[in-house]
Amino acid sequence: MHELPAEWANTSPLPWLPSPVPVSLFPVNGEDREHARAGEYGEYREPAPESLLSAYRKMVLGRRFDEQATALARQGRLAVHPSSLGQEACQVGAALALRPTDWLFPTYRDCVALVSRGIDPVEALTLLRGDGHCGYDPVRHRTAPQCTPLATHAAHATGLAHGERLKGTDTVALALVGDGATSEGDFHEALGLAGVLRAPVVFLVQNNRYAISVPLSAQSAAPSLAYKGVGYGVRSEQVDGNDVAAVLAVLGTAIEDARAGGGPWLVEAHTYRMAPHTSADDPSRYRPAEEVEHWRGRDPIDRLEAGLRDRGLLTGEDVMAAAAAAEAYAADLRTRLAEDPTLDPLGLFDHVFSAPTPQLTEQRAALRAELKGR
Repeated sequence: MHELPAEWANTSPLPWLPSPVPVSLFPVNGEDREHARAGEYGEYREPAPESLLSAYRKMVLGRRFDEQATALARQGRLAVHPSSLGQEACQVGAALALRPTDWLFPTYRDCVALVSRGIDPVEALTLLRGDGHCGYDPVRHRTAPQCTPLATHAAHATGLAHGERLKGTDTVALALVGDGATSEGDFHEALGLAGVLRAPVVFLVQNNRYAISVPLSAQSAAPSLAYKGVGYGVRSEQVDGNDVAAVLAVLGTAIEDARAGGGPWLVEAHTYRMAPHTSADDPSRYRPAEEVEHWRGRDPIDRLEAGLRDRGLLTGEDVMAAAAAAEAYAADLRTRLAEDPTLDPLGLFDHVFSAPTPQLTEQRAALRAELKGR
């Protein structure tokens, strides 16, 4: 009998399997159930009160920002807006779970994550207004440009995380993807590479049930998308994506484990997109109104507010103050987006290469001469 190679000695998938049910810490509508549910392979503790209060304020602000951006798109002041209404716990949880030195890799739907990370709201909407490929400084904010092609940024996150580790830093990369992105080849290539390299990267799948109009049932037959990590040796977990306490707890564990050398994680957040896919979409053509109403009853902001009130951590005055701050934020956004942007045509040649090629330099000079001749 041939002996198995030594590296095959521990091939049990158990260390990588997600919890059998999504991790949840805050009940829905006062449900009488165990306050905290631990993951199958580890304990997830409720975040500190100050973290939950910060998350609440940012979620209220993020929703008002999202509503304002949707209105601006209807007015023609944005080309389009992909709302994240209902996904605030995922967006804010992702931003708050990271250190300032970590990197975030967002998609086109993740503007709330951007503003939660401290990026100017006008800069966050620059891509959607059509003024530039990216309105903020990625290096300054440690936030990659928003990615529109599905899943292509997942490999970028893996590469950056591996590169940072080679440089000797403790930086972690977090890639935000949707359920539709898990059907793309780039997603699987990124997980395969991350697993082999043991890269300090976390993939957060915001499973909002639809890839535009395609329901999850038509995308995958897996018991949950979290199981997709197992085949690549990527530790996986699933979490209630409308429970920001659970999102913070699970992502915090995943990020710190990856930082400590534990390798990559795949976290599936079960959530719901209550708004259309974009401002150009009609969701009534592919999903019933009853389904949307069901998920409105699981609203992540209402859920957090109720939980904080029950714990005596949030007062009516606090709620009004958060709403007032969010309204002022939206008013400032309206005012500044009404101003015409200052554009530099020569900026087309910036950030193409770290050192411009002779051809690029020649093209830039030609455009400069043409502009001067007008």
